[in-house]
Parts: sequence; C-alpha cells; structure tokens
Amino acid sequence: MPTPEELIAESRLSGVVSFSVVDVKAGAVLETHDGFTGQPPASVTKAVTALYALDVLGPDYRFETRLLAGGAVKDGVVHGDLILAGGGDPELDTNALAEMAAKLKAAGVREVKGKFRVWGGALPFERVIDPSQPEEVSYNPSVSGINLNYNRVHFEWTRAGGEYTVTMDARSGKYRPDVRVSRMQVAARSMPVYTYADMGDHDAWTVAKGALGSGGARWLPVRKPEAYAAEVFATFARSHGIKLEPGDPPAAAPEGEILVTHRSAPLTEVLQGMLKYSNNLTAELCGMTASAKRLGRPVSMKASAEEMGRWAQTEIGMPGAKLVDHSGLGETSRLRAAALAQALAKVHKEGLLKPILKEFPMVRDNGQVDAAHPVKVMAKTGTLYFVSSLAGYMTAPDGRELAFAIFTADPDLRASFDKGSEARPEGASTWNARSKNLQQKLLERWGRVYGS
Repeated sequence: MPTPEELIAESRLSGVVSFSVVDVKAGAVLETHDGFTGQPPASVTKAVTALYALDVLGPDYRFETRLLAGGAVKDGVVHGDLILAGGGDPELDTNALAEMAAKLKAAGVREVKGKFRVWGGALPFERVIDPSQPEEVSYNPSVSGINLNYNRVHFEWTRAGGEYTVTMDARSGKYRPDVRVSRMQVAARSMPVYTYADMGDHDAWTVAKGALGSGGARWLPVRKPEAYAAEVFATFARSHGIKLEPGDPPAAAPEGEILVTHRSAPLTEVLQGMLKYSNNLTAELCGMTASAKRLGRPVSMKASAEEMGRWAQTEIGMPGAKLVDHSGLGETSRLRAAALAQALAKVHKEGLLKPILKEFPMVRDNGQVDAAHPVKVMAKTGTLYFVSSLAGYMTAPDGRELAFAIFTADPDLRASFDKGSEARPEGASTWNARSKNLQQKLLERWGRVYGS
C-alpha cells in the first residue's frame, strides 16, 4: 500500500496538499499531512455554513416573505402602502410571488390607494459576493433581504434572417414573466462577450453579436433585487385586477397588518439543496441570517463571515478559521484540514450534517463510477481554478466511520490568470483532474488501512 507521500508524488500535482482523517467514534487522528496549514476551502466552506445555520437558527427554521398593509384595509381597499417584505428566503421564486398575488386577491384586496414598496433590508445589500469574479456569471449575484430566483434573470436569444430576438424573463416552473429591470442589447462586436452598466432604474447589458450563434440561453445575475421582485409581483397582481403604483423602498423595517405570508421549506431542506447544488447565494443568506440572530442585528457579509469564523473556532473547535464569506467563492478564506476533520468528527454524533451531504461517487481507474465500491462517501466538494477540496464522512468496508478533509491548491498558478474572464485558464482542467484523482486514492487508502 503506497504511503500518503508516495500518492502525492505519483499524482504530479503542483502546489500544497493538506489532509487529515479522524475516527469519529474515538476522535483519534489516524493520518495527517500538512494539516495545520491554512488553505482556501472553496465550496467546502458551505459545510461549515450549514453547521453554523443549523446551530444558530435550528433545523426547523423557515424564512418568511410577507405582504403588509401600511394602512387600514376596508371593503377590499388598502388605504395606504402595500409592502412586500423579504426575510432572506434563498429559494423565493416566481411561482411563490404568483401564489402570494393570488392569495392577496383571495383575501379580498382589489385596490391599493398608496404605493407598492419592496423592502430588502432584513439583510444588508451586497452588490456581489466576490468582486474578483466576471460580471456576467450568475453564481455571483447581488445579496439582499429579498432575492428572487437566486437573483438571476433568464436571457434567451434566437436568430432569424440575420437579426436577433432577445428576451429577459423571470422564469421558474409555471411562469415566464418578461422584465424591464434587466435589459439586453445585441452589439456589433466580437469581444468582449458581455458588458454591464448600472442605469439607475435597470441593469443594462450588451452582448457581442459575434458570440451568439443561431440561438441559446443563459442566466445572468441581477443587481437590483428589490426592483426585480417588485416588477414580477406587480405583473401577477395586475393579472388579478390589482394595479400597483411603484414607490421607493421603505427606509426602515415596515409595520402593518400582515395580509399574506410565504414560508420557505425547513432550513434542513434548504441546506440540503445548497450542499447538493453548491448554491453560493443560499450559503450567504443562511450564514448572514444566522449572524443576524446571533448578534441581534444584521451585519455585512464580511462581518457575518468573520462571526461565523469565530463561532467555528469557539463552538466546534476549528482554530485558524478565517472566512471572508459563507460560500467559499472568495479565495482569501482559509481553513485547516486538521481542524475541519476534527470538527466534523465532533459534530458527527448530532447527526445533522451527514444526512444532508451529497454522496460522493468513488470511481474506477477508467473514471467510471463504481457503485459497488466498498468505500462510501458523503461529502462536500470545493472547486476554484487551481483549488480543489473535499471534506465529509467516509464509511470503510468494515463499517468504521471516518471524518476527513482534503485541501489542495496552487497559489502561484492562481495568481497567473485573469480572474475577471470566464475563459478557463490553461492547465486548469489537468490540474483539477490530478487533484480529484489524488482525493480518490487517499480515500481508497484510508478504507483499506483503517477499515479492514
């Protein structure tokens, strides 16, 4: 059986490799390599965020989005403003707003005398999660107390007779309402593919005609979450005969009679989806909501991440945790493999994290998934260019359960490419494949050495 050092050498992986594996029952460290070096965790951060949110908010916590009347409601008329108040729900979508509009009608409301306002102040606004990312990537949207469709807008284009027809809509499930808060123009150029400008009342995008081909679609980030939700809800209200006059967002938390409440799924389900699809916005909203409760007030994403780092150090024993966000998108976060593996072993008995982690497939030498592999793994992956991480739980062939963390990164290669471009840097795919292969080899080693 090759030693860990031999496996690292055989992988031909450049950069720094850190790992640690711990017996969850005894708490004993079985094997470690450079486990006390802080490494960028990438999306493995989301596993820490899940533990943080579950501890502070509780597994049954539900996010609420409300419709409030800012004045008396009499004979179907709201004598005052109508306020759509966000509660940080990561999974609020167009279907939910359509349902809320229908319930408003069912409650007997037919007219609003005041303005229609949207409040996103339950959490501080963040224009982006990580400013170093390309402007157009949908995994780096704005953050707010109200977030519709993960703060993404659907851009679609078709070509006929040499001309393009483009649409921007807030699609989800049953509905595809067009929006004007995010607009697109086709420009006669080849590069850059996208440009963005903040036009005050809307997001203005352009796309290079030379990059479009015959047709296609993609998601783009939304930078005006309150206006986006306002436009979509007003569309559905209008379909029920309720005309809404737009107004500015409330300056403070709104008060008034609650007319309609939309509640999210329980937090455990929200977090399971976050871990399965590695959704960055969900991670930020869950982490920031937990910090708001823990501190008694909402704080910025950065301050919340720092608070989560303090919690990780003091509550689950993770010395050296330095976090700049809750998703792992920011490359300056640092976690230690030894600390994370020990923390995962510590919380294992509570049974909250492992059931919501995603099964990590073991593969054969040819890269095909081996469903009959004797090592079973539930884990969170993390990937940035020239960063690859994996952490979670593995069950060895004899049933022994181990907690582990594996971090790999090459900081020199990460410093060598343009992070503002969507283009994949040269060598990134090969580097990532070598890291993934090393992770598999380490898991197989631990299964054979410590579980037979």
